[in-house]
Amino acid sequence: MLSARNVDNGQINFGEYRLISNDAFATEHARTRVAPGDVLLTIVGTIGRSAVVPEGHEPFALQRSVAVLTANDDLLPKFLAYQLQSPKVQRHFESHARGTAQKGVYLKTLGETPILVPPVSVQTNIIAEIEKQFSRLDEAVANLKRVKANLKRYKAAMLKAAVEGRLVPSEAELAKREGRAYETGTELLERILDTRRSKRNGTGDYTHPDWTETVRPPQLPEGWSTCGIAQIVSAGRDALKTGPFGTLLKKHEHRSSGVPVLGIENICSMRFIRKTKISITFEKARQLNDYAAQPGDVLVSRSGTVGEVCVVPNDHGEARISTNLLRVRLASNGMLPEFLVLLFNGSPFVLDQVAQLCKGSTRDFLNQGILKRLSFVVPPLAEQHRIVAEVDRRLSIVREVESEVDANLKRAQALRQAVLARAFAPPGATCAGQSEHAAATA
Repeated sequence: MLSARNVDNGQINFGEYRLISNDAFATEHARTRVAPGDVLLTIVGTIGRSAVVPEGHEPFALQRSVAVLTANDDLLPKFLAYQLQSPKVQRHFESHARGTAQKGVYLKTLGETPILVPPVSVQTNIIAEIEKQFSRLDEAVANLKRVKANLKRYKAAMLKAAVEGRLVPSEAELAKREGRAYETGTELLERILDTRRSKRNGTGDYTHPDWTETVRPPQLPEGWSTCGIAQIVSAGRDALKTGPFGTLLKKHEHRSSGVPVLGIENICSMRFIRKTKISITFEKARQLNDYAAQPGDVLVSRSGTVGEVCVVPNDHGEARISTNLLRVRLASNGMLPEFLVLLFNGSPFVLDQVAQLCKGSTRDFLNQGILKRLSFVVPPLAEQHRIVAEVDRRLSIVREVESEVDANLKRAQALRQAVLARAFAPPGATCAGQSEHAAATA
C-alpha cells in the first residue's frame, strides 16, 4: 500500500510501502482500481503533488491521502498531471483545503477544479515543450546538487586536515625556521596544571585531573599532545555542567520572554543559532545560576544529533542551558573553544570515540562520564589560533558559495512554476469544469 509520501511531482516511489493482507488489498483495490495511465494526486497534508501511473507496475493499493484521476479520451494523462502542478490549480487547492491539524481537499473540490482541455494535438505540443524546459532545469539542478555535494566533501576534508596539523604551517616548523623556542602542547597542559595548583595553593582542595589515555591518534604532529577534557577545562566543579533536569525546570515555568534557555536548536553546523524556544523569569534564572551560559562556553548536544557543538558568542546576553546540553568551560589560554568545536566536527579520532561510547540501547546519548573518557589532541596555542583563523576564512567562502547554490535551487523551482504557468494559459484553450463535460473523474 502506498501513501502520499510515495507520490512526487512526475514520479511514484515504489521502493517504500506497507504490506497489507490479500483481503484488505481486494477491498482497497475495489475502491480505487488503479490502472496504468491514471493520475495520482496527493489530497491530504502536502496537497497537489501528481504523477502518472506507469505501465508494467506491480499491483498496489492507496491510502485515502491519494486520489486517483482517470482521464477521458479528450485529455492526456501527462497533460492533466502537469496541469495539476500549475500555480493556478495549486491556488485552487489551497483556497479550498479544509481541516485543522492536517488540511485536505475533498473529492467534491476536485470535481470542481477548472481544467484546460485544448485539442489533443495541442496538449502533445505543450507536454513536449514542458519536458524540454524541465529537462534543462533538471540538468541545472543536478549540477547545483553536485556542487553542494562537492562543497560538503571539501568541508569535511578541510576540517580533517585542520585537526591533523596539515592545514597551516606548524608551530614546530616556524620555530625551527625562525630559530626560536615555542610552547608545545605538553607544556601547554603543564602550564594549565601549574595555574590550577597556584590558585588552590594552601586551600587543600586541589584535585589532580583524572584521565587515563586509552587510545592515541595514528600520527601526532610534532609539538602536539593528547589529553582528556579534565586537563583543559577551567578550575572548579562547574567546568562541566549538564543542564537542569525536569525537577529543577518544570514546563509551567516556561515563559515567552525573559532569560533564554538554550537547547539543541541553538546548535547547527558548528554555529550558534540565535533563536529562543523557551525563556524563564529573571527570578528563576537566579535560581539556576549554576547553569548559566557565558560567552566562550562550548555547548554540546547530549541527545538528538549527539556531539553537535558550538561556542556561545561574545555578544550574547544572559542565558541558561537546558537538560539536553552539556556546558564545557575551558581554561583560558589553553585549548581554544573554537578548536574543540573543530575536533568534534573534523577529527575521525574524536568522532570514532564518540560514536563508540555513545551507543545506547534505544538512542545515542552523551553524558559527562563519556565526555571525560574521550581523548583529544592539543596543538601549541599559537598554532591553534592559526588553524581556527584559516578554517574561519575557508568556511566563510564555502558558506557564500552554498548560499548562492541554494538561491539558484530556489530560482530553478520558481522557473518550473513559471513554465507551468505559461503552459496552462495558452490562447484559445477552453475550460472544462464540473458544469461542462468532465475531463477527469476522481
